[in-house]
Amino acid sequence: MEELIIKYFPELTESQRMKYAALYPLYMEWNARINVISRKDAENLYLHHVLHSLSIAKFITFPAGARVLDVGTGGGFPGIPLAIMFPETKFHLCDSIGKKILVVNEVAKAAGISNIVAEQTRAESVSSKYDFVVSRAVTELKEFLPWIWKNIEPGKCGGITRGVLYLKGGELDNEISAACTRLKISPGNIKKEYISKWFEEPFFAEKQVLYIKR
Repeated sequence: MEELIIKYFPELTESQRMKYAALYPLYMEWNARINVISRKDAENLYLHHVLHSLSIAKFITFPAGARVLDVGTGGGFPGIPLAIMFPETKFHLCDSIGKKILVVNEVAKAAGISNIVAEQTRAESVSSKYDFVVSRAVTELKEFLPWIWKNIEPGKCGGITRGVLYLKGGELDNEISAACTRLKISPGNIKKEYISKWFEEPFFAEKQVLYIKR
């Protein structure tokens, strides 16, 4: 099913294609030992997890040397697919559950993904500064943003305004409004894009990328 990735990203190098192809057997092997993806969902790894993660790559091109924090990465999403897509960007993946970080580290090592550091920690405990934060529906935006707002450098990185790329689905207007109120940021600082703009599969019909500028 890595053909699904090539369908939307035909410009991938041979090295990138090999890394994406390696993900399925690696996740199947590890998921049998440590349940990081629901068993019934595992066969949809490329559609539900890899391609969903890569919607961020359709929205933004991370500059070389950029520092990206993936909060609540779970089994490595969206961080691992994005790290393959942007090999010159530095990714820090964190999750509070140690066994998930174990899987992330082992998958990254086996697939030859060298631009990842994975750590068992809570988002609130991270003290480093980053250019971008990515995450996949960890919690409501008004709860999530205060965790990581301090970690994002203000200004631009490679000409792109630093901020948060958040994957979420459903009706989000009220959630966005509540987050703006809590952080005292303008609604104009949050851009919303439906993933169905790029990917035709029905799975993405209600799913969106939110870009919250710092």
